[in-house]
Amino acid sequence: MSSKKIVCLGGGSRYFIRALGDIAVTEGLAGSEITLYDIDMEKAEIMAQHGTRLAEEGGLGMTVRATKVLADAVDGADFAVSSIGGAGASIGGIYGTEAHISDILIPARYGIFQVVGDTGGPAGMMMGLRSIPIYIDICREMEKRCPDAILMNHSNPMAPLCRAIEKYTNIKVIGVCHGVQGGIMRIARLLSVEPHELDCVWIGTNHYHWFVRILHKRVDVYPLIRQKLQERIQPEGEQMTQKLSGVYRHEIVYPPDDHAFEFYPFTARLSDVEEVPYGFSEELKEKYARLEKMAANPPAEAEAKIQREIQKEAFAEELQNIKLPSKASDPLTGEGLGSLMEAIVLGRRQVQIVNISNNGAVPNLPAYANLELEAVTDSCGVRGIYIGDAPISLKGILEKRIAWQELVVDAAVMGNENLALQALLLDEMAILPEKAAQMLSELLTASKEMLPQFSV
Repeated sequence: MSSKKIVCLGGGSRYFIRALGDIAVTEGLAGSEITLYDIDMEKAEIMAQHGTRLAEEGGLGMTVRATKVLADAVDGADFAVSSIGGAGASIGGIYGTEAHISDILIPARYGIFQVVGDTGGPAGMMMGLRSIPIYIDICREMEKRCPDAILMNHSNPMAPLCRAIEKYTNIKVIGVCHGVQGGIMRIARLLSVEPHELDCVWIGTNHYHWFVRILHKRVDVYPLIRQKLQERIQPEGEQMTQKLSGVYRHEIVYPPDDHAFEFYPFTARLSDVEEVPYGFSEELKEKYARLEKMAANPPAEAEAKIQREIQKEAFAEELQNIKLPSKASDPLTGEGLGSLMEAIVLGRRQVQIVNISNNGAVPNLPAYANLELEAVTDSCGVRGIYIGDAPISLKGILEKRIAWQELVVDAAVMGNENLALQALLLDEMAILPEKAAQMLSELLTASKEMLPQFSV
């Protein structure tokens, strides 16, 4: 038995609906204490009830509790798992919060249209500016109370958050996502083979990576994949990524257009949402109209309280219907959170897909860059597996993205508005400097209560 203390940061987040189940069936973590930390104690307690039920069903002697005291939560922790939105209090997630609505609507007035708004573009930057100081504060407390703990981050923007923790704290951090796993499964379905039969190599940073090798039983199947993709009618939501994959001659790993949309300049500097390409115009018109209505008619305090109570009741009811998984998530087909912790605890060498510092895995990209890599576990954490140089076109794209991430990190920590402006001008969705400065001022003002490091 390897009982550990696992703290869930943002413990009321919807992410822990499945994460707690994954942990509850991981035998190598039997007897562990799971502590849910959240500034919203009601959400944390609802999730703790869910976690306690799953732990009892799992039968591995785990305990689950909630707290709103950070020092209590992290004291003596072995692992921390984070899902902190950085957009204010909510039940359902970040995407309907006042802060994130502003992240989307303000850039739209400048011809920058975003779909998701949590990784790239102005909205991704704002998410980072709000979230990074929160993470730094948490890590400072961890340095005092659990300096050897490993933080496993699930929040976006993934790469800037992980980079900030590594650059400005002494806490070890591993980013956990499912984008690459989804891409591998997509290729497996296309070829009608099992995912574990594929030998895939990819290069990139979170939500923004390309396959550079795909083998099936030692045979290069890339030509066959290209043929199959050319022959089929591209499904809705993959038109842009498939067009770009053809141009770069490397298949985009994370195929939904919605994330990739925010990494390219032809999606910005448009005069109207009607001009948005690749089938997004109607979707965005409806989305922006809904957000405009929400922004113009915020509920009164009494109404907001009633809505929140209804949401909490619905949330609690939803959790009651979540079943314990039969086994922990497979690292190749899911996030593999429980498996990752178990492998580190047991010192078991195992391949994982994680977001960590490059450190030579891709030699012609910066060593400090946070990349989504195949890595091997040991008792100290994970180490990236050598890939080789990125092709020149991908190198150029990624260097720009890595520089953007570094500017966002430094701007967030220093409260430096000029660095934030530099990030906006470097971004693929850039606009004229004077317009960008005006937009930035509006964005910072809209989030001023959550940006104390800036003099707004």
